Amino acid sequence: MAEAYPGRPDGARKDQRRGAGRICAVKVLLVSADPAVRESMALTVRSAQRAMADALQVIEAADGVQGIRLAWRHLPELVVADEIASRAGAFALTRDLKGATTPFPGRIVILLDRTQDSWLARWSGADAWFVKPVNPFELADTVAGFLGERKKEAV
Repeated sequence: MAEAYPGRPDGARKDQRRGAGRICAVKVLLVSADPAVRESMALTVRSAQRAMADALQVIEAADGVQGIRLAWRHLPELVVADEIASRAGAFALTRDLKGATTPFPGRIVILLDRTQDSWLARWSGADAWFVKPVNPFELADTVAGFLGERKKEAV
């Protein structure tokens, strides 16, 4: 059994503390039915981490329904969703999160299969979208920009 952490008024154990003494991880949720696409997204997102001092925690969802559930549970700073996510696509995921009574606070990026779907990305409330094949450098720059904004807002 873990001992209460001395000096904490709430008696929390040292490993339960948030903030002081711990590296706060920036959470990013990746949503795609295709594991190869999620892996590609993860590599791109992790390349943007170099511009940040914070650690990065990547959360993955294999479909839009799971993505919505994980987004509300973990409240990631960024969601990158593949347009073709089974059981609820990126548009439904974005519309559900951004259109909630209390809107989702994070940024959402959608990866589109067709240029013609950009109006759907705008309609759903996405903060940014890219047409596949995605230029990983442009996506990484966008990710770094969004995460940098979130860090400035927190200060």
